[in-house]
Amino acid sequence: MSFFVRPAVLALAVALALAAPAAAQSPEELKQIAAEFGGPYNDPELQRYVASIGNFLSQASDRPGAAHGFTILDSEIVNAFAVPSGDVFVTRGLIALANSEAELASVLGHEIGHVTAQHAQGRQERSTYGVLGALGAGLIGALIGAPQLGQLGQLGAMAWISSYSREQETEADILGIRFMSRAGYDPRAAAWFLANLEADSSLQSRITGAPRGDAAYTFLSDHPRTADRVQQAIEAARGVTVQDPMLARDIYLQKIDGIVWGNSPDEGVVRNRTFLHPALGFAFTVPEGFRVLNGKTQVQAQGPNGAVVVFDRNPQPFRGSPDAYLARAWASKAQLANLQRFDIGGMPAATATTRARLRDGGMVDLRFVAIAWNEDTFYRFLFVAPAGSISRLDPLFERTARSFRRLSDAEAASLRPLRVRVVTVRAGDTVESLARAMPVENLHKERFLVLNGMPSDYQLKPGDKVKVISER
Repeated sequence: MSFFVRPAVLALAVALALAAPAAAQSPEELKQIAAEFGGPYNDPELQRYVASIGNFLSQASDRPGAAHGFTILDSEIVNAFAVPSGDVFVTRGLIALANSEAELASVLGHEIGHVTAQHAQGRQERSTYGVLGALGAGLIGALIGAPQLGQLGQLGAMAWISSYSREQETEADILGIRFMSRAGYDPRAAAWFLANLEADSSLQSRITGAPRGDAAYTFLSDHPRTADRVQQAIEAARGVTVQDPMLARDIYLQKIDGIVWGNSPDEGVVRNRTFLHPALGFAFTVPEGFRVLNGKTQVQAQGPNGAVVVFDRNPQPFRGSPDAYLARAWASKAQLANLQRFDIGGMPAATATTRARLRDGGMVDLRFVAIAWNEDTFYRFLFVAPAGSISRLDPLFERTARSFRRLSDAEAASLRPLRVRVVTVRAGDTVESLARAMPVENLHKERFLVLNGMPSDYQLKPGDKVKVISER
């Protein structure tokens, strides 16, 4: 018999007064924002290289004396953003996708443009509790005494970033192209990178099987790009004359050779739909169509139709049974129903459900699963479903919970990060042959083409330098 049963309908009227986030100015606030995306990427030389590009662009901006910080974040998500303090963050996922220094400069220039035009301040004032407020992330966190659940989807400290208007995006495009052109970069690189972002977004949708736009949180999520926006960037680039425009492709590929692709084993890795953490010694698999996002303190999986899975560990030790932990510690502020005990892989576990009324009047169903790892450590799944859909989603949630298992020492030792490697094309190499050698699950050719920003009919030539995914 399944341990998942339909929850009782519980009307939980919770009034939350969530203030707009404060400007990210202090070092501690910047550290918290970075932590949302895995913290700074551990490659000092690459950090210095990216900062040098950003500082070069800053001096070519309309405010050359303004102070900016530039940080690479240890996240596979393709994104970049600026905060009101003037600090700019770019993920290693975006750096791996770019194919020249000029392409990265177009992104950094765009973000400096947002800072120059003070777009972030205006956005802040318009937001109350962020994009995920509609999902009740902050509400859920307050309800069960776990404020970190406001970080669902790795958007917690970033939620207010996603409200740029079309006019603001266009202004940042124009400013970014102006700044990169003054610095001597080829302005056409902005359009090339935007087009490749579109291709990457489409590819991610194919990989996950999700409708386009629902597959992942990316640069396009808070910097909406359409075909006409790409065309606008092309037209803007045509109107700018740069003497001996610079791409700096070779030096860029040299600098990023070896950058981690996907997740790092130190924080856990994702292979297909399975999350494995060799250091902590566990693994679990999410349902088909769910996109796994690995954060610093929790793992989230976003599925179709508003379904979300959040996995983490109890922040404070607790000695007692899983049902006691669930009722007295983790979900002590919730009115629980259907509390049940069971086992997962020989480990004691407990589950319960509740329904929450959101601030906007909507409802979500929540399922809690607590698994006793040792005498005072619990691993936890929180399953979130739109109200009324739990009966359909519960079988998927159950499979996810029951897939939780301990890794063998040999399995843990075998996990290594995948990396981007730059190789020189030899006679006889083709797109297909290089793509087939990459250790990815499917769509080998499509992944290779997007990684290198190439059209589908691209023909390699001996001596070309290209990026591949490698286990070495």
